[in-house]
Amino acid sequence: MQAPSIKLLHFCISLAVLLLSKEVVVAQDSLFARTIVDRLADPAMKGRGYVGGGDGMAADFIRQKFSDFGLKKIGDNGKSYFQTYKKSVNTFPGAMYVAVNGHVLNPGIDYLVDPSSNNIRGHFDVVNISIRDILTDRFMSKLEACKGKVLVVEAYKPKDFRGDQIKKINEVINFVKYSSDNPAGGVIILSYEKLTWFGTTFKGDKAVFTIKVEEGYEGINKVDLAIESKFIRNYKSQNVVGYLEGNVPDSCVVVVAHYDHLGMMGDSTVFCGANDNASGVALLLSLAKHYAVHKPKYSILFIAFGGEEIGLIGSKYFVDNPLVPLSSIKFLLNFDLAGTGDDGIQVVNGSVYPKMFDKLVKLNQKHALLKE
Repeated sequence: MQAPSIKLLHFCISLAVLLLSKEVVVAQDSLFARTIVDRLADPAMKGRGYVGGGDGMAADFIRQKFSDFGLKKIGDNGKSYFQTYKKSVNTFPGAMYVAVNGHVLNPGIDYLVDPSSNNIRGHFDVVNISIRDILTDRFMSKLEACKGKVLVVEAYKPKDFRGDQIKKINEVINFVKYSSDNPAGGVIILSYEKLTWFGTTFKGDKAVFTIKVEEGYEGINKVDLAIESKFIRNYKSQNVVGYLEGNVPDSCVVVVAHYDHLGMMGDSTVFCGANDNASGVALLLSLAKHYAVHKPKYSILFIAFGGEEIGLIGSKYFVDNPLVPLSSIKFLLNFDLAGTGDDGIQVVNGSVYPKMFDKLVKLNQKHALLKE
């Protein structure tokens, strides 16, 4: 994944100029942004998740940058760059093994573990459930034969079904994945779709996997499964917060980006998250570096949020425990999935705040910074 381009950095600096001051900014150092992305997306950061303290390493790195820039501490008791909080999280620190019909699959490529999964280990027979079984309620009789076995739900294409059928399919899939009334020892959901992972704050009753298959795939007759999950209650995490006082101190512009990512799935699969969201943090730190030496018109609060990937926990904690009066915030920029900006940028909530969106459009039209 490429680091944010100089065009995107120029746009963000120009946007901040529009909001924060009257000065003209001629250049920013794209090498700095690339260095930030490279560091945060390094496998040594363990995906900035909760296996091996990856999120803490990333927070310490950002904290040090805020300190280097001379940003003011307004975190815990006004003496820290951290705003700490606790949360629960399910993790997968140990070895991971999945074999289907004797063929070993690659974690993160061929399959994903459901984030809420429990431990499992062993060789299992399977009970296959078709979409026709689900739609005709025959799956209930098959559930009775699932005790001590692994339940396998066949892949399907949503376009082949009506909306009410899709609703029922999803309800049944959620039931077999998460309900304690499902007697199966484990669950495998087969899918034609791209695999996407996320985090969770709870641990379920059974092990659940999603396996990517192609059309015409061979049926599953037997599986070998082994995962180790570890549920951590009251895991200590943090937002990283730095403050720059402007010439109008009672009004504040807030610049945010979440620094956490998906972490590790097992002891060898790392989700590094260069785009999501090392790129956004690189933009945040580029602005912090610039305005640390060019005093802004309005005060700026820089926040690197934790806990985004498991439910926006860090940002919610800040709103519930604000470090500045929320009424003083006049504009907020949230950088997420910043990429390179070569194709332009997508502005979320532009239709909700049309006046703010028009400012962005006019700025871009004036300086011809981005494609659109």
